[in-house]
Amino acid sequence: MKKEGMAVATVNVTDDGAEKEYQELVNSINQHTQIKDLAKIREAFEFARRAHGDQRRKDGSLYITHPLAAAVIVAEMGIDEDSIIAAILHDCIEDTNVSYEDIAKRFGASVADIVDGVTKLTRVVYTSKEEEQMENLRKMLMAMARDIRVILIKMADRLHNMRTMAYQSESKQREKALETMEIYAPIAHRLGMQKIKWELEDLSLLYLDPVGYEEISQGLAEREKADDGFMERTEKAIKKRVQDAGIKGTVQSRTKHIYSIYRKMYGQNKQFSEILDLYAFRVIVDDIADCYNVLGCIHELYHPVPGRFKDYIGTPKPNMYQSLHTTVIGSEGIPFEVQIRTWEMHRTAEYGIAAHWKYKEGISGKSDEEKFAWIRNLLEAQQESDAQDFFSSLKVDMFSDEVFVFTPQGDVKSLPAGATPIDFAYSIHSAIGNRMTCAKVNGRIVPFSHVLQNGDVVEVITSNTSKGPSRDWLGMVKSSEARNKIRQWFKKERREENIVNGKAAFEAEMRRLGVPLSALTDERVLQVVLKRFSANTLDDLYASIGYGGLSAQKTVNRIRDELHTMERAAREKGELPSWSPSPTQAKAVHGIVVEGVDNVLVKFSHCCMPVPGDEIVGFITRGYGVSIHRTDCKNYMNSVSKEKDKERWIKVYWADDRDETYETGLAITAGDRNGLVMDIATVLNSLKVKVNAMTARQIGGIANVYITVQVKDRNELGTVIARLLSVQGVKEVRRQGT
Repeated sequence: MKKEGMAVATVNVTDDGAEKEYQELVNSINQHTQIKDLAKIREAFEFARRAHGDQRRKDGSLYITHPLAAAVIVAEMGIDEDSIIAAILHDCIEDTNVSYEDIAKRFGASVADIVDGVTKLTRVVYTSKEEEQMENLRKMLMAMARDIRVILIKMADRLHNMRTMAYQSESKQREKALETMEIYAPIAHRLGMQKIKWELEDLSLLYLDPVGYEEISQGLAEREKADDGFMERTEKAIKKRVQDAGIKGTVQSRTKHIYSIYRKMYGQNKQFSEILDLYAFRVIVDDIADCYNVLGCIHELYHPVPGRFKDYIGTPKPNMYQSLHTTVIGSEGIPFEVQIRTWEMHRTAEYGIAAHWKYKEGISGKSDEEKFAWIRNLLEAQQESDAQDFFSSLKVDMFSDEVFVFTPQGDVKSLPAGATPIDFAYSIHSAIGNRMTCAKVNGRIVPFSHVLQNGDVVEVITSNTSKGPSRDWLGMVKSSEARNKIRQWFKKERREENIVNGKAAFEAEMRRLGVPLSALTDERVLQVVLKRFSANTLDDLYASIGYGGLSAQKTVNRIRDELHTMERAAREKGELPSWSPSPTQAKAVHGIVVEGVDNVLVKFSHCCMPVPGDEIVGFITRGYGVSIHRTDCKNYMNSVSKEKDKERWIKVYWADDRDETYETGLAITAGDRNGLVMDIATVLNSLKVKVNAMTARQIGGIANVYITVQVKDRNELGTVIARLLSVQGVKEVRRQGT
């Protein structure tokens, strides 16, 4: 299988570009690894260069430069010689005449096995179908279970491909970016490879939502300019305070990553101007005692923000991450985060399991098996789950914050944020969860839906006469492990009950969507449906719905699509099927109708914040739904003229029947005076307008007030603006994005 658009030839190659890339690899090896003899590395380079010949990448460069660049990333992780050699050779089996045996004979079975593992992952063709996404992920999990180095090389391969994605077609960019965001970035996070995860996320966002990416990039540039010199001054102040305390440490500063800001904006429904903690500082010291000493220095120097301190040294994250985190406010009123860690913690935070490999020379032993138990749990979960449910739980398991609770014996258990005593019980053992009758948190009996907090002591009360878990528990648990074990119990113990409940839910959904039940009496239709869901009989299908392995809604939606396809094929042959599924009517989502699309995720852009009455347009973000913009939005006007973005702008309309309010932002410019903000708040209160946020800044006698309000439509917003203009000293009121 040759890569798309790649020319193949067998000529001698003398291009010096490969030598330059190889020298970068040598420099990386010298800087990050203990490898002294580079003879094998050079041999692998020459071997791969001959094998790839004059193959070229989309940008015209020799193809060999790609595996060399991937090897540079692997070398930066500091892992072993076999891994670097395998990275250089990782495309040889797939793209050249080289075989597994050729590599094994020349470089050993270990290298050949790694290359073969990477090749099998590469052969997966990604589509938007969730089942194929799950198959892709399943192969990755199996590869990790065999040899974690396979996924480390695949991460390096994907990272370099994302760095050079500008030369691919727009559809390929979006396809690879979505795959990276949904599969590769979560795995990098779970392996503790934060540096690679951040870069993968930022590069993916660039292609998935270029308008949002550009908005944040411009906002960061403007904020850094406004806070001129803040980072440099703060870094110097921290460095001086640490040195004065007699502590040897390195201080680093950075702005937060674009995607982390993007998630906070849309997750918390905030404007960019409302994101305050954009700056972060890191202090790296030699030992753990100095970490806590530096924390004291920071809190003496700046005011700590209550509730924003986290000790991941005493309680590490499941991906081995350790640091002290504290958020403080400096004398200039700008909040920022400080992370404090040792050098060993820093290497683990940057490269995760790769750093662990480097310093322990491989993964072995009971403690390491426990670290990778989550891979086995995920493999088990995907066998029992609908593909979409599996991906939803995957994101919870891999991306959610953790909560750390204790057993009565003092053992620490890490669970996803929002976890309940049910999650806790199943994290100990499936038998404990199945026999649980009640739970105590900090000595008090709590309901099963109780949300656990950091530091809680949880005790599970069990009984041998328990009737087993309740179906309601599936809606209470957070972890895929608990959900999977509950489903397994129902699948095994309650088949007849599952069939009855599943059939009732299935038929109710068929009636709701207007899909005729009589369609399943057609033997051809029945066989297609059963094959589609890997069931032998209708009872098997009902049982799967009954125990939660399949969703009734998703199942019927897929059956309806199959019936449409079969009906079209029958009509083309001049036949008239006995059934005719009725399509559902397009529905408005949050008061928005998207032309040609039904039930699509809709979000309102934070750059212009439209309300009913505004002329609007939609931008397809691929994987993040449709972003709604005003037609006078600066980002829309800049983007619509670009060839690569034209096709992603679509028509959207305000629905006639709306019963909700919409958030929008106003910027008020006024002469600074006492009581100004109070007067503005009084006006808004008199209008009974809900205020979501209000911030104010004073510069040179001029006050700039930013408010976010909820209004029904543009008419109500016009009334708000008119009343605000009547406030003493107000010179201008303008909408955000204009």
